[in-house]
Amino acid sequence: MAVTKSITKCVPFINANNKVDNWNITMTYKNDNEGDATYYKSEFSVNVPQVDQNGAANYTLKAKGSWTNAQLLALCPVTQWDEVFASQVDSVITNPPAVSTPDQDFNVPS
Repeated sequence: MAVTKSITKCVPFINANNKVDNWNITMTYKNDNEGDATYYKSEFSVNVPQVDQNGAANYTLKAKGSWTNAQLLALCPVTQWDEVFASQVDSVITNPPAVSTPDQDFNVPS
């Protein structure tokens, strides 16, 4: 299973001081290549405010151009997303549910 993952969308929310105070980040996961029998794709998103519900800082306020890909990636729950994606691939590609076929010739017992 050749899994690739990349941030495919980042939306910064800019405050009055021209600093990012919220990020909305989307990451796309792909298993193998499109057209392959084992191809599977899924997207995960997270909204990361600068300050969480408990008042703790998730990151330091800074201009949107000051962020690196690695810093944005660090805001994402990648370990959790990795597990969910692996489970999705397992249930859809590796171990899909058995397909039932109807038996049209079945006779109801008397």
